[in-house]
Amino acid sequence: MEFLAGYVALGLFAGFVAGLLGVGGGLIIVPILAWMLEQQGLHQHAMHLALGTSLASILFTSMSSLRAHHARGAVDWETVKRISPGILLGTLVGATLAARLSGTPLKLFFTAFLFYAAIQMWWNFKPAAHRQLPGLMGMSTAGGVIGAVSSWVGIGGGTLSVPFQLWCNVPLHRAIGTSAAIGLPIALAGAVGYALGGPDEAIPGTIGFVHLTALACIALGSISTAPLGARAAHALPVGKLKRIFALLLFALAVRMAWTLSW
Repeated sequence: MEFLAGYVALGLFAGFVAGLLGVGGGLIIVPILAWMLEQQGLHQHAMHLALGTSLASILFTSMSSLRAHHARGAVDWETVKRISPGILLGTLVGATLAARLSGTPLKLFFTAFLFYAAIQMWWNFKPAAHRQLPGLMGMSTAGGVIGAVSSWVGIGGGTLSVPFQLWCNVPLHRAIGTSAAIGLPIALAGAVGYALGGPDEAIPGTIGFVHLTALACIALGSISTAPLGARAAHALPVGKLKRIFALLLFALAVRMAWTLSW
């Protein structure tokens, strides 16, 4: 029961942060869920299960976010259509490959990405616009890279797709709205890849590397609090909160780096 409560609490927190700061809950879900699963004795597969379950949970949260952004006319569906083939292929290949690796390289990659995300959020980096969105081949390549990286860190891709669009002269609110839509194919392909790439011996209560109980609790919690976070964003000092969140990401990255050293 304590782990069920922990899963729900994790979903509540991740959903609120995602709604408040416009970042995917995966950066919070993956390290904390991996630790919780390790406490249950699933050391060998904890990281894989955390990544697969995080991506599956984004299926639910991204649909809620997508509806809100679409209602405001902030989703560029032409961009979504052009980038989705690369997103789907990159995410599926990345998830399939990740499922075959041991947990250590995945932890290393995730730790490095956490440091990157913390630095980006602390200094609020926004790349200067240098060009327009590329053609179909360029969009497919960008989608493949975004999808592959997202599958290795269990996120909906906003940390990568928003800067990419800003670099291509897309206005910020439209980049965020379009990123919410891009998160759906990332979550779908990633969840399928991890579900099909499970261990040789099935783990009770899972489909491949997707932990069903944790998924249900996290999805329920995050869907409940994401709208609250979105409303709070208009009343709270989001700039200062982003720095606090950056410190949290940095602390999580340091902890994961510390566990890797032993």
